[in-house]
Amino acid sequence: MTDSNFSDLNLTEPILKGLEGMGFEKPTPVQEKCIPALLEKKDVVGQAQTGTGKTAAFGIPVVQQTDVSIKEVQTIIMCPTRELAIQVTGELIKIGKHLDGLNVIPIYGGQSISRQIKALKRGAHIVVGTPGRTIDHLRRGTMKLNNLKRVVFDEADEMLNMGFRDDMEQILSYSDGPVQTIMFSATMSKGIKKIMKRYMDNPQTIAIERKKMTAPNIEQYKVEVRDSVRTEAICRFLDINGFALALVFCNTKRKTEKVTRQLQSRGYSSDFINGDLNQNQRDRVMAKFRSGAIDVLVGTDVAARGLDIDDIEAVFNYDIPQDPEYYVHRIGRTGRAGRSGMAITFTTRNKRKQIRAIEKQIKTKLNPLEMPTPADVRISKLDGMMEEMVEVLEKGDLRDYIEQIESFVDDRFTTIEIAAALLKMNTASEEPKENGQQSSREYNDSEMIKVYFNVGKKNNVYPGDLVGAIAGESGIPGKVIGNIDIFPKHSFVDVPGKYVKQVIKGMDHNRVKGKKVHVKVA
Repeated sequence: MTDSNFSDLNLTEPILKGLEGMGFEKPTPVQEKCIPALLEKKDVVGQAQTGTGKTAAFGIPVVQQTDVSIKEVQTIIMCPTRELAIQVTGELIKIGKHLDGLNVIPIYGGQSISRQIKALKRGAHIVVGTPGRTIDHLRRGTMKLNNLKRVVFDEADEMLNMGFRDDMEQILSYSDGPVQTIMFSATMSKGIKKIMKRYMDNPQTIAIERKKMTAPNIEQYKVEVRDSVRTEAICRFLDINGFALALVFCNTKRKTEKVTRQLQSRGYSSDFINGDLNQNQRDRVMAKFRSGAIDVLVGTDVAARGLDIDDIEAVFNYDIPQDPEYYVHRIGRTGRAGRSGMAITFTTRNKRKQIRAIEKQIKTKLNPLEMPTPADVRISKLDGMMEEMVEVLEKGDLRDYIEQIESFVDDRFTTIEIAAALLKMNTASEEPKENGQQSSREYNDSEMIKVYFNVGKKNNVYPGDLVGAIAGESGIPGKVIGNIDIFPKHSFVDVPGKYVKQVIKGMDHNRVKGKKVHVKVA
């Protein structure tokens, strides 16, 4: 892991502000090595896997060296697929957010070429495109390269495998003068070396070495789930497995705070640690985590470095790490001192390439795992209660209770039915306690509390329906209602703490869109 900061890399203030806004704290190894060389305008071949932070490795110097006063194409970035072109464009726009006048456009097949021509005429500084559509614009003369300064080939090995070699060479031949040529590739194939020899000027090769990793005591899983329900997924895994201490890793500082708020609103004792905290604040958070005063610690890679606690039972990767090496460091926080641990990485279908990069790094496959259902959580809680019941039965001393049950048994109820009713009552009474949201709790006036409604999209319920019903039946101003998340069969509404009891009293057992609703603190 790198110990340098972005401020050590001779970056300008607008770029540093853009990176800060993205939540980046420190450069990854590939960024630390490539950025200085690229700022010196050297030709560079970077050998790095997807997920190492390579987009920023070339994107930061490309944006910094752009002269926004010249309304012409200065950089072409070639990507093998339109999905990657769109992704790279988005990253560059974020990096250059504080560089006034910067214009980055994607060009790829499947999008209206006339729209792309208009965008080019308005003056694009950086073009991110696929080879075929880029060649098309060059042949039409709709993209001029009179001021071209650099060409970047992202995932060059993929482009060669897809048969784009002639296009890659043709793009390089269109420039009038010498250009800085940059390639990033996972492998150093013969095709890559041939382009290096023919078109690159004394290129500097930068390869990121991978450390081997063994984690015999850590069960490693991947869970495909959309971003909006990842916090809910963490809560369900915590409930089912009963983890005493857990770590949640996010890629940005902003997200650590957001996830912590979401966990706290669900009643989980949690706190965050990131680069914005001073040393005293970090020490206080770590002391609470070590003592068990908080169960879940949410942090960034950098902030959690040096964290040495043997009792961490689970690590959740809320975001896939920027560098596969970070994955190794993250999951190494669990399964220590001979103990077993679990590592769960949340992902989506379009991130499968990054998951493969991690699997290549650790030389093992992440086992697919399904997000637990509410029914799974209920069953797990019942199983736990049954185990406690066995302990109570084995200890004995139940005579007084047995007599109470016997006196209650009659023609209407059997002892088994009475036992089931007691179990149900106990389960119902325990649930609010586990969620940390007892109805008797007093909330801060400014605290936003998440309230559960058992109606959702399948009941044709929309945000306006909930706002109208709550305001009408509870008598609170509609404008004070916060975020509303509507799922197929239920919804969550953020309500100021001082109105929580009023909303529950006014809405519980009332009706929304004709359906009788059950309302409680989430």
